[in-house]
Amino acid sequence: MCGIVGYVGNRKAWPVVIGGLKRLEYRGYDSAGVAMPVEGEIRVVKKKGRVAELDRLEPEYTARVTVAMGHTRWATHGEPNDVNAHPHLSASGEFCLIHNGIIENYAELKRRLLDRGYVFSSDTDTEVLVNLIEEIYEVGNVSPEDAVRLALTKVHGAFGIVVLCRSAPDMLVVARRGSPIVIGLGSGEYFVASDATPIVEYTKNVIYLNDDDIAIIGRDELTLKTIRNAPRTPEIKVLELELDAIEKGGYEHFMLKEIFEQPRSIRDSMRGRIAQDRSEVKLGGLVDVSEKLLNAERMIIVACGTSWHAGLIGEYLFEDLARLPVEVEYASEFRYRNPIVRADDVVLAISQSGETADTLAAIQQAKQQGATVLGVCNVVGSSIPRETHAGVYTHAGPEIGVASTKAFTSQVTVLALMAVMMGRMRGTLPDGRFNTLVEQLVSLPNVVERTIASVNDKVRYIAERYKDAANFLYLGRGYNFPVALEGALKLKEISYIHAEGYPAAEMKHGPIALIDENMPVVILATRDKTHEKIISNIMEVKARKGVVIAVVTEGDAFTPQLADYYLEIPEVAEPLTPLVSVLPLQLLAYYIAVMRGCDVDQPRNLAKSVTVE
Repeated sequence: MCGIVGYVGNRKAWPVVIGGLKRLEYRGYDSAGVAMPVEGEIRVVKKKGRVAELDRLEPEYTARVTVAMGHTRWATHGEPNDVNAHPHLSASGEFCLIHNGIIENYAELKRRLLDRGYVFSSDTDTEVLVNLIEEIYEVGNVSPEDAVRLALTKVHGAFGIVVLCRSAPDMLVVARRGSPIVIGLGSGEYFVASDATPIVEYTKNVIYLNDDDIAIIGRDELTLKTIRNAPRTPEIKVLELELDAIEKGGYEHFMLKEIFEQPRSIRDSMRGRIAQDRSEVKLGGLVDVSEKLLNAERMIIVACGTSWHAGLIGEYLFEDLARLPVEVEYASEFRYRNPIVRADDVVLAISQSGETADTLAAIQQAKQQGATVLGVCNVVGSSIPRETHAGVYTHAGPEIGVASTKAFTSQVTVLALMAVMMGRMRGTLPDGRFNTLVEQLVSLPNVVERTIASVNDKVRYIAERYKDAANFLYLGRGYNFPVALEGALKLKEISYIHAEGYPAAEMKHGPIALIDENMPVVILATRDKTHEKIISNIMEVKARKGVVIAVVTEGDAFTPQLADYYLEIPEVAEPLTPLVSVLPLQLLAYYIAVMRGCDVDQPRNLAKSVTVE
């Protein structure tokens, strides 16, 4: 959601910033722009549409520019157009600003500025902030960096900003609250970005800004302080990210690459966490809270989107294996409904990016009410690991496709490890079942690899037949119910086909009215304790002429005869089924979207990292 890139140094800044913005395209955006100091003025090039549009607009003067900042905007305040695109200049042109996040009290600030004669050309909250900075600079007779700092003490909401000043053209002022900013340290140069992907090709040494940090970056030095003017000592981290991890590697789309990467991402998410003799599951990030986990009375899982679906599977896992009562909440609703949270509760937050604003707000609510808060996320150094008491990284690697695939299966893998570990700790998981689950977890990457290879061509064939369908229905029971939700979400996200997921038993309580010969129904019909019930649901669909696409267990001779199409997956222990049954649904969404000509990696209106509430 929105992307920021900045550069101060000795090389040409335009290709650094444009290249960085292209690296950030996966986050989702609808306009882009770049600002540069040129001959005593700040020049801005911005346009609705893709970063490639800026490439075609590159002015001649960029050949000598060595300081610049750029932005990709996902519209919040004001429609996507050239005027609302970032960067935004202040009224006199003294300051220029790019901004991720939302200034919640912008309307109040705008009224004050209008009363003082300021005129606004855009509908954005960002233009309000840049004019507030200018007013403080002019009235208060302070330095540019102090004008930024003092302005930020007056705003409410989330921001990650970079500011360029006409009077100090060799300096960028950077600050954050709730919206991530990372600064790369080069040799006589500095890079700024909203995540590490634009930086990794230049340097591995970075500083992650904390909330209410402000950095003043010149050509020769970086000064770090708080918005309240307290000095801060920079803590330099080394990026683990490799450049080839953010390239397509010969695949047509990042999403397809990431689907095929799942054997590796699942393996990496388990690496070092299962003893070689299979006798123990140990998650180092949870050692300090082991007593809390042992004595917990309840777990509350908070998440959004695909991570919420992983949380639903987590509910089944923790209740089944650890006999721990679990509630799964939309993080976006949690803080607004006056939730009951007790000191002996464990709150588990799940987020791929580690920056999801709604989930961060839920974490803060839970901490205020005294709960032990854990995190499961993919991005080292992100906000959620810093805000939680303890947690586990998924090690899925960078996920560039907006529609989550390998992050989802990595989350479910980590949740399965947690549930197995807690079941052992709490004495609720018998040795025989523990041994079976651990052995199957170890073999799971190979099972996933074989499944993807075996169903790929058949999924493509089914996609060709139903790419023009107007609606899909996805049904599952037990562990497969959240998988049905996830399959429907994937199809909606990238193909723009309306799709709904339901518990299969709920079909006859309403959705069955939709079923006719034009309705493809994807039914997760793997062999488990609900298999006979699923067979009945298939019969109900067929009786109304619905088209059944069934995901079945290898060796099931009966269920495929009932379906119009079937996709076979290997049999695994029931708690691990989602890690295999979701794979054909990911591929189905992918191939349908490709055949419909959709932008698979950057679907319309969506953002990868949702950093606003």
